[in-house]
Amino acid sequence: MLPCFRAEPAEDTVSITPLHKADLEQWLEEAPPPAAAWVRSIGFTAAPGATALIPGTDGRIGRVLAGVGDRLDLWSFAGLPGTLPAGSYRIDAELDGPAATAAATGWALACYQFSRYKAATKSFAALVPPAAADLAAVERTVTAAYLVRDLVNTPCEDMGPPELAAAAAALAEEFGAEITVTVGDDLLTQNYPMVHAVGRAAARAPRLIDLRWGDAGHPLVCLVGKGVCFDSGGLDIKSSATMLMMKKDMGGGAHALGLARMIMMARLPVRLRVLVPAVENAVSGNAFRPWDVLPTRKGLTVEIGNTDAEGRLILCDALADADTNTPALLLDFATLTGAARVALGPELPALFSNDETLAADILAAAKDADDPLWRLPLWPGYRSMLDSKVADLNNAPAGGFAGAVTAALFLEQFVSKTTPWAHVDLYAWNPSSKPGRPEGGEAMTLRAFFTLIARRFPAR
Repeated sequence: MLPCFRAEPAEDTVSITPLHKADLEQWLEEAPPPAAAWVRSIGFTAAPGATALIPGTDGRIGRVLAGVGDRLDLWSFAGLPGTLPAGSYRIDAELDGPAATAAATGWALACYQFSRYKAATKSFAALVPPAAADLAAVERTVTAAYLVRDLVNTPCEDMGPPELAAAAAALAEEFGAEITVTVGDDLLTQNYPMVHAVGRAAARAPRLIDLRWGDAGHPLVCLVGKGVCFDSGGLDIKSSATMLMMKKDMGGGAHALGLARMIMMARLPVRLRVLVPAVENAVSGNAFRPWDVLPTRKGLTVEIGNTDAEGRLILCDALADADTNTPALLLDFATLTGAARVALGPELPALFSNDETLAADILAAAKDADDPLWRLPLWPGYRSMLDSKVADLNNAPAGGFAGAVTAALFLEQFVSKTTPWAHVDLYAWNPSSKPGRPEGGEAMTLRAFFTLIARRFPAR
């Protein structure tokens, strides 16, 4: 059981009563007069996120009132673990399975602290999980989210390509998966020329992480994640302000590993392959240059319009490799474009897909899992923006229009039309803290895609 939970109520376990604004007056009428008088005196209105600690007769907390919105969701109780006094608590309400699981998940996500470099100073209240909660699902979601957050929060000095590969190897060992890592010049002999080109300037060699798990007779699900452990922009170097957060540019790779963890924990009946090209986009004498023309694994040539559009370059080799296996489902995750953030902000990942049924299924799963995405188009009219006079493609069209769309169109060139494929352009970061979502690295869409895969490939 996760450390933020208590298995059984103790004698001093405090009840939490969730209240909508509309129900407050009735509660006050039915409550003991001293409790009602206390709640009125402190001005509690049951606004979402508000709390009222009601004293007990023994001088300790007797009950907590928690204001909630019109519906209970993942974050309804997430503000409580860090604000309530240390102790044991239970939710005093009849919650069905989904609501109970969401409440326990949100509580556990709120107990995350990144303490690799600074001792944890915050203590959290513990929850006796609601009886109907699916604790296996809670643990799946929370441990995967913690993994993503830890990987993204760790700076490149300690989370470069070798360390990201080591994290994947630890995951493989935990679940009995196979892993191979192709490093440095071996990327050229194994035909991953773009991964090599982007990462060759760094002191730590680029590599391709390849994790495989599952029964050979099960349908193949391939996950691809962008693993740019730090992005200086290359010779088209970023400003100091935009470079500051680039430790998070391996967030797509972290998401691929987080989703893989959920799939393996649940032992879903799929054959899993995870590909994470791990590089640093650095500056040195052998860095790739603007207007270089570089080969790809698929055989297409790419003119480099901008060395800071490197994520799509490493992804194209991994996607081409995954596509040759004719997967039943191919997903890629990447912190790919600022254009997606301009369009949708930090909390809403952009979804692209070449398959209408798959896109509809993803959006339905996202809604049911309360894990949002927003679909943007693979607009064919913009394909000509990728044209080059000297190569098959240009990686960074001039003009600055529709940057998220043209990046997705670039990736589409490396996936067969018959392969069900979806691309997720996400931020992987909370710019400020909210209940259950501390500032820093964040896992997005994991619940949505786990729900999708579990539905598409049910146990026989």
